[in-house]
Amino acid sequence: MFKKILIANRGEIACRVIKTAKKMGLTSVAIYSDADAQALHVQMADEAIHIGPPPANQSYIVIDKVMAAIKESGAEAVHPGYGFLSENSKFAEALEAAGVAFVGPPVGAIEKMGDKITSKKIAQEAGVSTVPGYMGLIEDADEAVKISNDVGYPVMLKASAGGGGKGMRIAWNDEEAREGFQSSKNEAANSFGDDRIFIEKFVTQPRHIEIQVLCDAHGNGIYLGERECSIQRRNQKVVEEAPSPFLDEATRKAMGEQAVALAQAVGYTSAGTVEFIVDGDKNFYFLEMNTRLQVEHPVTELITGVDLVEQMIRVANGEKLTIKQSDVKLNGWSIENRLYAEDPYRGFLPSIGRLTRYRPPQEVAAGPLSDNGKWADDAPTGTFAVRNDTGVYEGGEISMYYDPMIAKLCTWAPTRAEAIEQMRVALDSFEVEGIGHNLPFLSAVMDHPIFIDGTMTTAFIEEQYPDGFEGVELAETELHRIAAACAAMHRVAEIRRARVSGRMDNHERKVGSDWNVTVQGQSFDLVIEADKDGATVRFEDDSTLRVKGDWTPGDKLASMTINDAPLVMKVGKISGGFRIRTRGADVRVHVRTPRQAELARLMPEKVAPDTSKMLLCPMPGLIVKLDVAVGDEVQEGQALCTIEAMKMENILRAEKKGVVSKVNAGAGDSLAVDDVIMEFE
Repeated sequence: MFKKILIANRGEIACRVIKTAKKMGLTSVAIYSDADAQALHVQMADEAIHIGPPPANQSYIVIDKVMAAIKESGAEAVHPGYGFLSENSKFAEALEAAGVAFVGPPVGAIEKMGDKITSKKIAQEAGVSTVPGYMGLIEDADEAVKISNDVGYPVMLKASAGGGGKGMRIAWNDEEAREGFQSSKNEAANSFGDDRIFIEKFVTQPRHIEIQVLCDAHGNGIYLGERECSIQRRNQKVVEEAPSPFLDEATRKAMGEQAVALAQAVGYTSAGTVEFIVDGDKNFYFLEMNTRLQVEHPVTELITGVDLVEQMIRVANGEKLTIKQSDVKLNGWSIENRLYAEDPYRGFLPSIGRLTRYRPPQEVAAGPLSDNGKWADDAPTGTFAVRNDTGVYEGGEISMYYDPMIAKLCTWAPTRAEAIEQMRVALDSFEVEGIGHNLPFLSAVMDHPIFIDGTMTTAFIEEQYPDGFEGVELAETELHRIAAACAAMHRVAEIRRARVSGRMDNHERKVGSDWNVTVQGQSFDLVIEADKDGATVRFEDDSTLRVKGDWTPGDKLASMTINDAPLVMKVGKISGGFRIRTRGADVRVHVRTPRQAELARLMPEKVAPDTSKMLLCPMPGLIVKLDVAVGDEVQEGQALCTIEAMKMENILRAEKKGVVSKVNAGAGDSLAVDDVIMEFE
């Protein structure tokens, strides 16, 4: 076995690989750019080597710099993670020439399957059903428009070397095809150093289901079930689960066997993923093969008990697989939510800055696993699991130079319903402050009827949130639970405030039992009857809720039970109450005495400033280009400017018809959130 392994990556995946390397007794080596000098993966590794400036195209994807770090460290093997150089055949060739093991497939397999254009042709030749499209090279936007018309709109423009939603656009007409072609080329060049684009038919209402395969160099290959990845935004996966709630055993077997056959046809070794589109009749079509470890691999590990990173390292060391297909058992259900530094209230645009607070829920093991990767006989049934794969820490920076992923939160349980409920509590328990993030949106998805039923397609987010995410309106029962909890919490805080030392006799302040709670536009009059074990809250209609909990004034997280059902809330102090965040909602809860409530109803509402005639920068970023000038008349939906942030180009469009009266920024300018880019008459 190797003694030293270098991880040619950063962030959560580098941390993930380091964990397994330590478990296997291997010395781990990290690489880092200027922006990552204090990063978590650098702190976790046994050794760390600096490789250049922050931009990835000057550090992490420069093969010569990575090879120099390998030579300096004396590493015998390299794990590439995902993204960056993970599917770069030239990097694999350089490692082979240097006598260093690549923890991944052979160069030939990367070239054949890692390139989306080539892999489609091989799949077609092998008789695998594929989505219609044009696999040749596309020279310019005019040719892209012509091909799009031949294939038939809508079409998908995809970077040949892409992944993670980068270099990917959907076009519904000629204008979008022309515009998307250039943006896709730019993103592909910046992210992968390869700007080749291909076009395929965009299949509406599909499910995205992928098969995890594992092959060794001795002719053995297995599949480890499937992952449901249909909940995506901008073609980037957001929620994954294993197994899929849609597949039956026969379809799973057929997809798995086809995936393994395809992998073995190109001499594939290591872990890889074959992606399919599956229609409503369970017909499946080959999309592509990712010749690397997938972001969402933890859900497969949780239901199979197989450490995929360890298996990749062992295969790279020339070992045979010790797991046979008959050994693979799918145990329970696992769900992964990707926590991104993206503000859901601003159209999911990237957010950067310092993590002033970062407190993930406590990780809980699912039970012991046997050495050969199978579930141990003594693994306790019915135990819940929480796993958080992350590459950040409290006080660390979310950089503008890299992917906006903060963490991958996973839960496991014996059934899908239990795994979803465990995820709801875990999301509510996850504390993140200092940046915009998508925790509220993830909570909303976990409560959505379509997700709960398991009937989602890849169009789920576009169809269910056509106007973007604007928060969650809590149901009446949930409002009662929050009102009761906040009233009890406020009473505890009032009792503490009433305990003043050195007060005069007969000047003790009594804390009453009658309160008024306002939340989400509703008002509740209630009475609290407290005892040593908790409080009973009685509403006007004589209904009662029993409140118990672990909260003291100043705590940022309240773990309560209401009638023995859990309620976890993130708590912030505001005048006369709390800012409460739970189940995707962000609400202000005011708790007042009856007299205070009476006076509060007489106060005028504060009106927000009018910004309807301004284009505000929705995220920190760089202006790539301006499409309009002073005096131009713009139409609704017209492109106004393009902003680049976190390797993604974002086109800002006019919300309504108007005339540009002032332009405050130009191409090349770096802007902060809410900077005024232009104004309108």
